[in-house]
Amino acid sequence: MTEARSQHRLGIALVVAAAIAWSTAPFFTRLLPYDSWTILFWRGLFGGGLIIILMVLLQGRAGLRDLTRMDKNGWLVASFSTLAMIAFIPSLQLTNVSNVAIIIATGPFLAAALAWVWLREIPQLRTMLASIVALGGVMIIVGNARAGSDILGIALACFMALAIAAMTVMVRRHKNTPMVAAAAMSNILGSVISMPFAHGIAAITGFDLLILAMFGCFQVALGLTLFFLGSRLLPSGQAALISTLETPLMPFWIWVGFGEFPTLRVLAGGALVMGAVIADIVGDIRTQRLSK
Repeated sequence: MTEARSQHRLGIALVVAAAIAWSTAPFFTRLLPYDSWTILFWRGLFGGGLIIILMVLLQGRAGLRDLTRMDKNGWLVASFSTLAMIAFIPSLQLTNVSNVAIIIATGPFLAAALAWVWLREIPQLRTMLASIVALGGVMIIVGNARAGSDILGIALACFMALAIAAMTVMVRRHKNTPMVAAAAMSNILGSVISMPFAHGIAAITGFDLLILAMFGCFQVALGLTLFFLGSRLLPSGQAALISTLETPLMPFWIWVGFGEFPTLRVLAGGALVMGAVIADIVGDIRTQRLSK
């Protein structure tokens, strides 16, 4: 029982760290004057490359075996991750950011529903209530989202949210399967798919290449690896809820890097999201203590 509690808390810490890493995306994007597909290509190349190097350094031949002998479950996780990354770019181009952000915030409900159908994992009422509060916080942050004629962009955002939820449940279901290799392959696949659409691959300067390397290594490689390692230790709905911390943390990095102070609406919405996640984590810890 003690070991299970320890693993659960480790999972929470890893997913929180993943959300922090993911939240730096706007900061790095603001520094790069290139089209989204070019950024996605280089980001995936550096991210996937770093994960592969670390696997080989830390595991040696075992790491190479994980890469060359990845089973169908690993490929499914990598495919879901790649589809989510690829759908994200055109969804932002075809509809407004508000629509995309709110659809992403439904992730905890999608993950909990898939986990219930697939794993018979009954979501905690506490987590679902916290997810509702977090969704409300995201809606406050992004303002009044309106679904107009941009139905394709909204459809792509829904597809992306579903892919992320499916990826989360897959990692949870096959928690004894090495998934770090899947994180590496999802980045490499993203680069390959982005290549035909990227217009500035050869126009990258040396300094921008350094920024892209930091983007890929920290935001993508570290974030995705931590999420894969942490989400296999948590109920799918809770892992998805904690990952919503990414949204209120994004303005923080813009403030640190560019001096743009968040608006009152962003601060209020961010406080709701963070409060919901913290309340769920604290409630989870209390429940575990009472069950001793």
